[in-house]
Amino acid sequence: MIKPLADRVLIEPQEAQTRTASGIYIPDTAKEKPQQGKVIAAGPGKKDEPMEVKVGDVVLYGKYSGTEVTVGEDKYLIVKQSDILAIL
Repeated sequence: MIKPLADRVLIEPQEAQTRTASGIYIPDTAKEKPQQGKVIAAGPGKKDEPMEVKVGDVVLYGKYSGTEVTVGEDKYLIVKQSDILAIL
């Protein structure tokens, strides 16, 4: 398993919606990147900045933030705590 360092957080992105509210299917080329996910692991934080998120939190993060990582067939995102916009 991946263990983030310092103020980094490992997030499992939620899948993008495949249908609109009215039932129309969205093709893969038109889907937006997910901006919401579940925290899988969190680093210990920095000396002057403690971690505010914990494992299990559902968070909202910036659209183009972080680094995508693939482990087996699972896709994860590693972001800094400062890239997380909100805890839902």
